[in-house]
Amino acid sequence: MAKVITYYYTHVSPWSYLGHSRLGELAARHGATIDYVPITLSAIFPKTGGLPLPKRAPERQAYRMAELKRWPQLLGIPLNREPKHFPTDDRPAARLALTAKAQGHDIASLSLALMRACWVEERDISEPDTLLTVADACGLDGQRLLSESESDQGQQRLDEACEKAVAAGCFGAPWYIVDGEPFWGQDRLELVEKALTGKL
Repeated sequence: MAKVITYYYTHVSPWSYLGHSRLGELAARHGATIDYVPITLSAIFPKTGGLPLPKRAPERQAYRMAELKRWPQLLGIPLNREPKHFPTDDRPAARLALTAKAQGHDIASLSLALMRACWVEERDISEPDTLLTVADACGLDGQRLLSESESDQGQQRLDEACEKAVAAGCFGAPWYIVDGEPFWGQDRLELVEKALTGKL
């Protein structure tokens, strides 16, 4: 039976972005499937002791910037360390992706496009026009998705996703789970792969 990787992420996390395509490639190599679960850290941090970036100590913020210089260079992935529209509200994009998922769409490409919009293309993914345009470019019905994502049902999906994440022990993003084993951060993908192959 194929392994399942449960993947919790936010579209405004540079670390989720840096690991997103690599996770897909890793899963494909081993015949695993990925359960894509976008969340909002605004619902995760208060319950798990995390702090939003502006409230972190200067030393932690400085180290984050150092890592954001190293990792894109190492991986060959384009990333603007200080995008014009960051921080921004990650909830609209999460609701949009969860709505697409509920409608039966594979949201891997949509989520990557939303991440690129933030971290490469200098677009505000909290804005409805941006979400609509990105969804349309992915071959989806952007207006239909946007309308449903802004409904009470859209918010309920996000609430449930965040509750599921916290129940699974998630306190940051990206967060991967293989056979009940949690892994935090795109720099743990090597361990995720070992878990998939039974070598961990």
